[in-house]
Amino acid sequence: MKDATSIEIDEVVQKAQDAFLVFRHTSGKDKANLLRKIAEEIEAIGDELITTASRESNLPEARIIGERGRTTGQLRLFASLLEEGSWVEASIDTAQPDRQPAPKPDIRKMLIPLGVVAVFGASNFPLAFSTAGGDTASALASGCSVIVKAHPAHPQTSELVARAIWKALESANLPREIFGHIYGKSADVGKNLVLHHAVKAVAFTGSFHGGKALFDLANQRKTPIPVFAEMGSINPTFFLPTALKNKAENLANQFAGSITLGGGQFCTKPGVLIGIDNSDLDSFIKHLSYQITQSKPAPMLYEGIAYSYDYQRQILSAQNGVKLEATAESSAEKGQGIPTLTSVYAQEFLKNPTLHEEVFGAFALIVKCRHRGEMEQVAQSLSGQLTATLIGEKDELLTHRELIHVLKEIVGRVIINGVPTGVEVCYSMHHGGTFPATTDSRFTSVGVDAIKRFVRPICFQNFPLELLPDELQEGNPLNIWRLINGNLSKA
Repeated sequence: MKDATSIEIDEVVQKAQDAFLVFRHTSGKDKANLLRKIAEEIEAIGDELITTASRESNLPEARIIGERGRTTGQLRLFASLLEEGSWVEASIDTAQPDRQPAPKPDIRKMLIPLGVVAVFGASNFPLAFSTAGGDTASALASGCSVIVKAHPAHPQTSELVARAIWKALESANLPREIFGHIYGKSADVGKNLVLHHAVKAVAFTGSFHGGKALFDLANQRKTPIPVFAEMGSINPTFFLPTALKNKAENLANQFAGSITLGGGQFCTKPGVLIGIDNSDLDSFIKHLSYQITQSKPAPMLYEGIAYSYDYQRQILSAQNGVKLEATAESSAEKGQGIPTLTSVYAQEFLKNPTLHEEVFGAFALIVKCRHRGEMEQVAQSLSGQLTATLIGEKDELLTHRELIHVLKEIVGRVIINGVPTGVEVCYSMHHGGTFPATTDSRFTSVGVDAIKRFVRPICFQNFPLELLPDELQEGNPLNIWRLINGNLSKA
């Protein structure tokens, strides 16, 4: 596939802007209908989508089938959100003309779409975080038009899904240009897209360097725009002593599966495991090492990621004080990643920032702490993360409130007695975190609140009722929950 030229990008963006001027007035019911049609068209592709995505990503077909279900499920979840309608956060403060010393005007507020959104497809989720993934679904749900830059690792998969979206738009009697699709391996393609004056927001899932580059570009524009970049995480896990004493082998089995899942190519892979240095931690390391040695090297998403993983793995393993605990016994073929377990004492971890960096693949570092205070020091030394996990019995969890408070300051999701891999798509999920995990910790890229990235509030003061949108009309024609004079109501 050829890289899009600057002229082609300008044409796609201008058409998307023209289509947005139509789409922004589309009712919630009609947008919901579009999202459901997109889901149906994706399912209608059938086996061709599964085999193509599996071939391009090196992911097994069973994984792709599950990811297709997640993709269509996200679309239908946003459709339900639109049909209910309260997500616009309609608020009405009625006029008080007789108020003293000054009359109070009629003031009404709601959320409206930003405009054209640029979405960068992710490498590790060829469906759920790519062409019709959560970013596209939430942007379309908001009433924005979308331009997807297909990830170079799976262009044919992206093309199949793009065609499904266009079919759905045609079936819904909406402009085809609401959705645009471009290709490009060159950084210039992404640069030209982000710098286009008509693009109003960017969504990205990938590396820190890629996301930060887009963020910096967007802030260099004459009119800066938000970049919602999810840039990965080491997802620290803290093992409290009693839990390790009682369940070392079970925990080792559980976390071995999480570390190696999908070749370790999840942004929520547990990359750093922290515990108190004693015989119970030794037992955990022994069992986890055995699981790692028995695991198989897995094909990585594409050759560049395999090279990067092996490079990062060797760099971190060569750091002062790092001990190699285990690697997979089976040798790796070209393009595969070798599962690797290492360890280091907390004193070294605390003074070496390299040990805090994400290794994208089936790699984990165990940090051995001398005591509880040092464990808290490790937590305080961490930068922003997507998740943090605590493994402990109830009684000891209650005595580690300070550790929990520290973690709450840097992560978007705190997990008790589970693994961070597996991000539920639901109303209560927050998939985000403080920088550098994401560029804006206030927003999520998973769950219905993802829609709030692509809207802004607008206030209408003293408007004639005939000019107000349906969401703010008298009589509540959409029958949605609204805040009226400070009270939630459907009146």
